[in-house]
Amino acid sequence: MDRFRSIEVFVRVAELENLSAAGRELGLSPAGVGNHVRALEEWLGARLLHRTTRRISVTEAGQRFFESAHRIVDELADARSATSALQTTPRGILRLTAPMTFGMKVLAPVVADYLVDNPETRIDLVLSDRRVDLIEDGFDMAIRVGDLEDLGLIARSLATTRLVLCASPAYLKRRGRPHHPRDLGSHDCLEYTLRAPHARWIFTSPRGKRITQAISSRLKANNGDVLRAAALRGLGLTLTPQFVVNNDLERGTLVTVMGGFRLPEVGIFALYPSSERVPLKVRSFLDYLAKQHRRLSG
Repeated sequence: MDRFRSIEVFVRVAELENLSAAGRELGLSPAGVGNHVRALEEWLGARLLHRTTRRISVTEAGQRFFESAHRIVDELADARSATSALQTTPRGILRLTAPMTFGMKVLAPVVADYLVDNPETRIDLVLSDRRVDLIEDGFDMAIRVGDLEDLGLIARSLATTRLVLCASPAYLKRRGRPHHPRDLGSHDCLEYTLRAPHARWIFTSPRGKRITQAISSRLKANNGDVLRAAALRGLGLTLTPQFVVNNDLERGTLVTVMGGFRLPEVGIFALYPSSERVPLKVRSFLDYLAKQHRRLSG
């Protein structure tokens, strides 16, 4: 077995602490990764990894070997970069996850344009409103809309989007139009459950006063399109990123209310695992996203 390849495999396993994720990056099956690590352990005469059914961790001997091996792998990578023109062209599979509604309405055309411009790159896009674990689930990058809770990840701000408070004309005709946050106490509201604080909406008055208003939720959901559909049926008021309802506002099927009160802006971020050496396919897509500020804002 190629000894240097085994060292390279072990270094990536130690960084990710995940056989499957390392295998996906290196084009190996989990069994293949395990064979490389075992061959290296036999050569060194020392156990490098602790293995359980749920996770792996690096042993003391493994950590000492990793510190030297990591430098060797990095130096070889630098040599490859300096001598190979292939390193100037992004290629390979980029595994990406993003929220469902944002992914369909905003990110999808951006991804398509990127693939047209970078024909040697492939993207595996998974849309989910669940906060996935990038390392555990083997993703290169995540796009997040809203507050960040992730530790141990690098976050790059891409854009911001406005929140809008809106309802259908039929609902407003039936229930009346709210003019102040306190009026919401007598209205049906549609609540996005992944946004904090729960059961409270935050406004800034025309004079700059912060107002936190408790709401009564007719419907709660962790997806913006579900709440949009309910708002279109006249079930209540929804506080949502503008990209979710842009077309409805243009058609007049939803209308904004309480325009004199300012609503928070929501950040759009790219997250990726902390690493001294970010893969070219990740850097390329990050740079492309950074140039799409207006499109990402919705």
